[in-house]
Amino acid sequence: MAATLDPADRPLGRISPRQIVVLVVASAVMVAGLVVIAPALADLPDVWSKLTTGHLGWLAFALVLEALSFVGHAILFRAVSIDADGDSSRIGLRASTEITLAGHAATRLFASAGAGGIALTAWALKKSGMEARDVAARMTTFMVLLYSVYMGALLFGGLGLYTGVIPGGGSFAMTIVPAIFGAVVIALVASAQLVQPGDSRLRRWLAPVGAGVRDARRLIRRGNAGLVGALMWWAFDIACLWACFMAFGDSPAVGVLVLGYFIGMLANTLPLPGGVGGVDGGMIGAFVAFGVDPASAIVAVLAYRFFAFWLPIAPGAAAFATLRRTVSGWEAEDAGETPRPSRAKRKQATRSTGLCHQYS
Repeated sequence: MAATLDPADRPLGRISPRQIVVLVVASAVMVAGLVVIAPALADLPDVWSKLTTGHLGWLAFALVLEALSFVGHAILFRAVSIDADGDSSRIGLRASTEITLAGHAATRLFASAGAGGIALTAWALKKSGMEARDVAARMTTFMVLLYSVYMGALLFGGLGLYTGVIPGGGSFAMTIVPAIFGAVVIALVASAQLVQPGDSRLRRWLAPVGAGVRDARRLIRRGNAGLVGALMWWAFDIACLWACFMAFGDSPAVGVLVLGYFIGMLANTLPLPGGVGGVDGGMIGAFVAFGVDPASAIVAVLAYRFFAFWLPIAPGAAAFATLRRTVSGWEAEDAGETPRPSRAKRKQATRSTGLCHQYS
């Protein structure tokens, strides 16, 4: 019989009905605030009319772009999951996709910058057979590669808008301050690679980060094609937001779109249930500060969040179910058992057997 998951060793074991209720209530409050209260306070009566006049072609295109963003995430995760010496691991593209989608769903149930997704990903890597030290190294490498694009966009986008090299303009607070933040984070992460393992608390905390940065540099030097997944994740997600703007009118300048997106994403670190409301309000506020029409910003961000935040939850839950079966197969292999074939494989074997009897 195939191995089963230990109930005490499940990645989402801390999820309670209370957390789900809190998430639903917070979501309802967010929608009420953005769709009803905000337009009333801001004297934006055309928000409701804009919500009902979105161009279906652009909205369908936004869905495709968001799907491509998730493909990029899975590609990057697969590249990082391959052993340092180039040997293949159990984390193939299918498992990477399952982990990506399931991690997204898990993030919705936890606050503070995707803690649920990180926990689920670490659990899956451990179940694939990696040692705890390797799990920490791969997770750090993945985060360094993914968020280096984020911080680089804040740095160069902010400087470009402030100096006029990138069209769009923006105040000192909306351009230089994010650029400084991005530069500080880049400097801190880069300097962490100089820290060697030691007994002090600071060294123990920074050593995995340093190892992750060094591994990321090695992957870049090798020219690993999978690293394009980091660019795909952010670029197609921003493109989805752009398509949502286009569905309800027109999009702001590219520089404003990119920097407003990343500034708004900083609100994801707020301790809100699943980050609900923080990113929405952060993006809308950032775009309004850049001079974007408030009504257009509200409807575009709400549509974008539907594609990027809410719509992937259902496939994420389904992916978690298939990921559990994948993990059960790994555990069966580790235990020396033969995992039971899937229903599709059993049907295929039955058809093959029938054909053999037919032509024998």
